[in-house]
Amino acid sequence: METNSIIDHSLPKAERYQMLTQALGAILESETDLTANLANAAALIFHSFDFHWVGFYWVKENELVLGPFQGPVACTRIAKGRGVCGTCWEKNEIQCVPNVNEFPGHIACSALSQSELVLPVTRNGVVLGVLDIDSVFLNDFDEEDIRGMSQIVSVIERKFGA
Repeated sequence: METNSIIDHSLPKAERYQMLTQALGAILESETDLTANLANAAALIFHSFDFHWVGFYWVKENELVLGPFQGPVACTRIAKGRGVCGTCWEKNEIQCVPNVNEFPGHIACSALSQSELVLPVTRNGVVLGVLDIDSVFLNDFDEEDIRGMSQIVSVIERKFGA
């Protein structure tokens, strides 16, 4: 399935998120493997919006460990409370950072990243991992992105019994 043919980049952002949510639901419907599903989710999001980096970090032995992603090489392990991803995990709250250079303790996996959106993926209120999205533009994420990506995370959480 070619992702670029699924999501038309000329559509308004809200429509792209709606199509993305539907496409992801269809992709996840018949596959049960977590890694395969997260890999396809990362690819679909990455190609739908041309973000700099899209991926998942999963909680393993009390740290976030790099999971499926799209984009340049990334940090492999992140401590709880460290950087934007670790803060999202620790607080179990969405982190929308307009300028990562102003975020205390930001971990610069890529010097090109300027803004970041990180959402917790939970089951029964416990953070299993995070969805991390980086942009090369300052202030690139808004309420529409938070709503759209929250829908994407909900699809993933429903798939895995959250």
